Amino acid sequence: MQDLIYFDSRNPDCKSPFGSVEQDREMTFRIFVKDGVYVQNVELQIFEDGNDVPYVFPMSFSCKRGNESEFFTKISIVKVGLYWYRFLFRTENGDVYKDNDSKMYQFTVYGKKYVTPDWAKGGIIYHIFVDRFNKGEDKNAKFEKNGVLKKWGEEVTIVDSDGVFRANDFYGGNFQGIIDKLDYLKDLGVNIIYLSPIFKSSSNHRYDTGDYEKVDELLGDETKFGELIEKAEQKGIGIMLDGVFNHTGADSKYFNKFGNYPTLGAYQSQESEYYDWFDFYKFPDEYHCWWGITVTPTVSQRAKSFREMIAGKKGIIEKWTKLGVKGWRLDVVDELREDFVKDIRKAVKKNNSQAVLIGEVWEDASNKVAYSYRRHYFQGEELDGVMNYPFKEATLAYALGGSADSFIETVSAIVENYPRQSLDTTMNLIDSHDTARALSVLSGIDMSGTDKAYRRDFRMSGDIYELARKRLILASAIQFMLPGIPSIFYGDERGMQGYEDPLCRRTVDWNNCDEEIFAHYKKLGSIRKKYNAQMRGDTYFERADGLLVLCRKSGKKIIKTVVNNTDCVKTYYCENIKKDLLADTATNCEKFELQPCSVKIFVVETK
Repeated sequence: MQDLIYFDSRNPDCKSPFGSVEQDREMTFRIFVKDGVYVQNVELQIFEDGNDVPYVFPMSFSCKRGNESEFFTKISIVKVGLYWYRFLFRTENGDVYKDNDSKMYQFTVYGKKYVTPDWAKGGIIYHIFVDRFNKGEDKNAKFEKNGVLKKWGEEVTIVDSDGVFRANDFYGGNFQGIIDKLDYLKDLGVNIIYLSPIFKSSSNHRYDTGDYEKVDELLGDETKFGELIEKAEQKGIGIMLDGVFNHTGADSKYFNKFGNYPTLGAYQSQESEYYDWFDFYKFPDEYHCWWGITVTPTVSQRAKSFREMIAGKKGIIEKWTKLGVKGWRLDVVDELREDFVKDIRKAVKKNNSQAVLIGEVWEDASNKVAYSYRRHYFQGEELDGVMNYPFKEATLAYALGGSADSFIETVSAIVENYPRQSLDTTMNLIDSHDTARALSVLSGIDMSGTDKAYRRDFRMSGDIYELARKRLILASAIQFMLPGIPSIFYGDERGMQGYEDPLCRRTVDWNNCDEEIFAHYKKLGSIRKKYNAQMRGDTYFERADGLLVLCRKSGKKIIKTVVNNTDCVKTYYCENIKKDLLADTATNCEKFELQPCSVKIFVVETK
């Protein structure tokens, strides 16, 4: 019977409106049954997440079209939450489910007051690992750390002489260095600078916070940070900070394992005001820490004074947001309690209703289960968006020659599952400080079985580099045209290479640049700026002669990104093309050839 039933949750003839809905908004469901089976009645069964007892909605016969009968129902749901649904057919031969009884479709009902900041949408994020981006002249940026301050451009340390990796090699990238490059970032079309952690810390990555109230002295002082915020704002760029609130540093004023702070830390005494911030198995040397890494003791989120310090009145969120910070990215948000995330959102929005809040989530965030608990990021009380790792994996896989169908399915599922306002504020990346550089991945070279020293010293050249460059141009075009906000990891636009941490965290070589890659990124930025409405418009796909065609539509204009990931020349036919955006040429052609591993972006005008 399954062949006789048609329902596609992504087809507006079957479900309208598409995807997630605001609470109490009416939804229409239609299902079509071909002749060949007698259907007595049809039920729509909707399950609230976590409840095995469905809400049952009878579907009425609507009309007959040729050899198909249409059944429909209209419903609305007031309660915010995640819902699953299926269809039950009562026939002369018994009850039959559409697909099977375990197949469920999904939608989210979000709160009426759930909005996300418009200023961020349609823009571009530039992700800076601060120590490695640029070193400016600032007499107040001081090196006062246990480690080594290297010359700019020296190779990163992968392990110390005793076999331990301490992340204590520094290069001195600072706030002044970012200020010096604001015009450079503006020319790329950037409207958000996302900074890796800036608070005082003992490591170069600063994910082991020493003091949330102070910027790291190697970056400059708070006055210089305020200058960065102000000068970036003048260029239409907001600063987004990395909020690391799941753990602190062992070398911190709160834990103070090494006695480097004047405070009485939790490691030093059970009488410390910070003692109940941490969970000790055997005081003082056995304690709960992030992924077993002893330099990052995990904070007990039951500790009210910690939560108050972060999200309360005159807390950390308030301090830096009032200074002018326009966004926060929450590190390992899956490991934060939901009530804490809600408190953080309240604090952010109270101090700036237009500040954006993004979480680090590596899976589909609409139905994520973390530590046996369902998360509710997109229902109105938590996040605006997330880091879009599903898009990353799909884009790189396709650029490496993967299936267009697989790419379309992954992207379509996210587009369907995320509320539109969440989707428009997702951070679309193809690499980050936690992953290998996209250019290196796109070489297609299998590095399994090699050691980190080999990967450190390896550089692509010749035909391998040319292929990787073509694939990066292809992948970045997809990344920039997908719904959400593309995120450039610092230096990708210049052709930086590198494998896993810390090899992806080298200093920028400001004297050398792959000009073809750089020009391409600038072109993508200008396209997003000029066609901002389409970048925030509807998303759909076409298939043509083995090509992937990604379409973004608003009004009468469609931006079509046509991609050929094969090793064959492909032909694309389309009417009403007005401009080839990457070539920056007007055209009225209806036939285009795409070379192997290439991409074109067209403006199409509908009547």
